[in-house]
Amino acid sequence: MKHIIRILVFVFLSVASAQAQPQRIDNFIVKENLTQNSKLAIIALDSAEQPLERIDGTFVFNLNGFQQDLRFHDGVAVVQQPVESSTFVFFKHKNQEKTVSKLYYIHKKNSELKPFKINGLLLLFIPLAILLIAYLFRRFLVTFVVLAVVYAYFHFSKGLDFSNIMESILDALKSLI
Repeated sequence: MKHIIRILVFVFLSVASAQAQPQRIDNFIVKENLTQNSKLAIIALDSAEQPLERIDGTFVFNLNGFQQDLRFHDGVAVVQQPVESSTFVFFKHKNQEKTVSKLYYIHKKNSELKPFKINGLLLLFIPLAILLIAYLFRRFLVTFVVLAVVYAYFHFSKGLDFSNIMESILDALKSLI
């Protein structure tokens, strides 16, 4: 009888501790929705980049500065607004402990979406490399004008904002520390 009581207590405590695990998203990835309806799906991941199927509920995300409540079911949430054309999207989710943010370039070709994750350090190193090359060839002014035109194009037609670039660079630097 003592053995049975110990087993029941162990099972009860195991079930109670399993249900007490916090619902928290510390990592995520962006993919095209399975129905290919020009919508994006956000998949919650663990630290080993494996999907977290236990994530269910509503979580707040910021997409390019606009707050959205995304409903996760089995670790997957679908952004309700369809993507009309290729664009940059800055995803940000704030937990109790930390903020997770990622910058993606969403390439739309026909009805297919291909998200490409952009590392924040690239946003720092590519312009520095261009400036170094421009300095070496003494054509800084021409390079600056070209960079300004490219930035203006992406800013006005593709939705890339300077504050998103800076925040992505800072997040990448924080992850290195």
